[in-house]
Amino acid sequence: MTDTRDQFRPENHPTDHFLLTTVVGSYPKPKWVDRARDLHEDEDADFDDDAWREAKDDAARLITGEHERAGLDVIVDGEMRRNEMVEYFAHRIDGYEFNGPVKVWGHNTFDKPSVVSDVEYDETWLVDEYEFTASVSDRPVKVPITGPYTLANWSFNEAYEDTEALANDLADLVNEEVEKLVEAGARYIQIDEPALATTPDDHAIVGDCLERIVDGIPDDVRIGLHVCYGDYSRIYPEILDFPVDEFDLELANGDYEQLDVFKDPEFTADLALGVVDAHVAEVESVPEIKENIQKGLEVVPPEQLTVSPDCGLKLLPREVAYEKMVNLVRAAREVEQELDAGEIEVERSAVTADD
Repeated sequence: MTDTRDQFRPENHPTDHFLLTTVVGSYPKPKWVDRARDLHEDEDADFDDDAWREAKDDAARLITGEHERAGLDVIVDGEMRRNEMVEYFAHRIDGYEFNGPVKVWGHNTFDKPSVVSDVEYDETWLVDEYEFTASVSDRPVKVPITGPYTLANWSFNEAYEDTEALANDLADLVNEEVEKLVEAGARYIQIDEPALATTPDDHAIVGDCLERIVDGIPDDVRIGLHVCYGDYSRIYPEILDFPVDEFDLELANGDYEQLDVFKDPEFTADLALGVVDAHVAEVESVPEIKENIQKGLEVVPPEQLTVSPDCGLKLLPREVAYEKMVNLVRAAREVEQELDAGEIEVERSAVTADD
């Protein structure tokens, strides 16, 4: 695939080596966002659509600024306008309907949607979100989108013959959305497929969906695939055939026990390595994160390594999430300096799928 990384290297980057730093997507919302949502949903409150839109804009602007201050090379708005990763998109896709929440664990519930007719694309899902974020930041903006397989697998299917047929139709809709995002200027798209590693027999379905998603998308658009948790050995090396530039994997939470999975055969794509744990409300030190980054260098050379959290950070206290980002960036910059000085031995040379 075309090298899409260099466009995100900041001008006047101080080192020869460059480790791309970013976040997966979600981020803790300011506490007043939930209060604003409650007011908007309260018919007796004087909090109309314009007020709710302004509240979301303010939150997006605030979190975008936090990502900038932390020093991230590529930012998102922390998904301030989104609620749950399936529900948000299901509300925007014709063919879905909601019949009330279902219990998922403990006392937690999920408003699991049903597909009751053929899914169809109507209005754009994320273009406004992208355009606003890009307008309030000088940094490149990544756009996470819940993938078609997860949208299909985590819904009740009452209209299609099977999950594959539904996922394929949803992939065509995602392709339409990506095309519109690209027209708006987006150059970094992340497809989130958390369902993949939990149902690994369906990796061929995900591969077919990704082929549909990237159909007609310019080569300079970076496509990433985020797969959090699960047994990666059941989908590797098959995923190397997927038409994506980067795989974003959750390994810090498992203390890198699955790292060796990706060493044989050699990893031919870029690796976005989770180097801070999104599930632990303790801030990893810079030396700890540097050790984690070097684990990634056991799998890929520096020019194929992206540094990020394990997963979305939305469940952490906001100050903890921010400090994790600050230390993540500091650690990456220090590793770059040590690579330049020859103080870190690089085990891997660049290998591509064409080799």
